[in-house]
Amino acid sequence: MGYLSNVVSVYKKETRSYFNSPMAYIILGLFMFISSILFFLINLNNSYGTLSWMFREPIFSLILIMFSSILTMRMYAEERKNGTEVLLFTSPSKISSIVIGKFLAAYTLFLAMTALTLAFPLVIVIFKGAFTPQMIGGYVGFILFGSCLISIGLLASALTENQIIAAIISFISMFFLFITGIFASTFGGVVTEILRWVSLFERFTDLSSGIFRLGTMTYFASVTVTLIVITFLIIEKRRWSQG
Repeated sequence: MGYLSNVVSVYKKETRSYFNSPMAYIILGLFMFISSILFFLINLNNSYGTLSWMFREPIFSLILIMFSSILTMRMYAEERKNGTEVLLFTSPSKISSIVIGKFLAAYTLFLAMTALTLAFPLVIVIFKGAFTPQMIGGYVGFILFGSCLISIGLLASALTENQIIAAIISFISMFFLFITGIFASTFGGVVTEILRWVSLFERFTDLSSGIFRLGTMTYFASVTVTLIVITFLIIEKRRWSQG
């Protein structure tokens, strides 16, 4: 079996495990329920024709962070708690293919969450509004922002066998990267520049404003790949330590 086939096999297994349990449906349902309430209160109730609350205001980013922490918390923590992690270590699949397959499965669920919100701009268009470049940039931002969130959750889940602790670690990590941009201007000088550089939200705001920079794309891709590699190294180290 080739490397790509191993990745696909792990991806299918993990995706099935999400959708064969209530977890995926609860996450998607709750996410859409909360998002729909905001859409009703902000857009429909005020005849508001843009989705700036989704793309420019912190509230929706916090919702994405919260749900990303929940959907990634079980990826490795559950394997360790149930004692099935050893099966991964003795599997003919390479550890890297397992890590990538798990990441892609969780990322698919994140993309499904994002896709559900496409109903909102559709409703706006039906009511004589327009699908603006800012909305396109916002959705590109969601896709890239989400890859970073899922990779953070993947790493957090690899650090512990407790799913709740994994969710807390990933939420705090995501929240830190989220607020660094908000409070960056309070410091000034080099500190401000550093905080803005590491801030996920600053990059996301650029995209949601319709500003597409190569540096922004590279940043999101670099963070995602780096965290996936660190997760692989942690799992690989644990496998060798268990003989």
